[in-house]
Amino acid sequence: MKYLWIDEYLINKKNIVKDFQMDWQATRYLLEGKMVAMVGQDKEKRDIMSLKLDPTYGQFLRSEYKDIRPGYFLNKEHWNSIDLNGLIEDDLLKELIDQSYQLILKSFSKAKQKEMEKR
Repeated sequence: MKYLWIDEYLINKKNIVKDFQMDWQATRYLLEGKMVAMVGQDKEKRDIMSLKLDPTYGQFLRSEYKDIRPGYFLNKEHWNSIDLNGLIEDDLLKELIDQSYQLILKSFSKAKQKEMEKR
């Protein structure tokens, strides 16, 4: 995996909790129990990261980048898997991580968002 900064980037986001999902053999990054990102391997043993994105944007990215595919073992409309040995630039991957974080954050009520902001 060439993106060695991923773990630090994610755990430095406000209220992110990291765990390891044994059944999937994958590291998950959660915001209040909701998954923001997952790092693991696909059936070909490629290192991948799965992120939630706006469905339209996710489809656009899949058409533009061969290293971005429908989410592996996840809802293929909302989740996208990125080949971590591929050619996705760091800046784009950081942008996608940020978007996934924001989508999950916005899924909470305004009151819950304010509560999380205080922590």
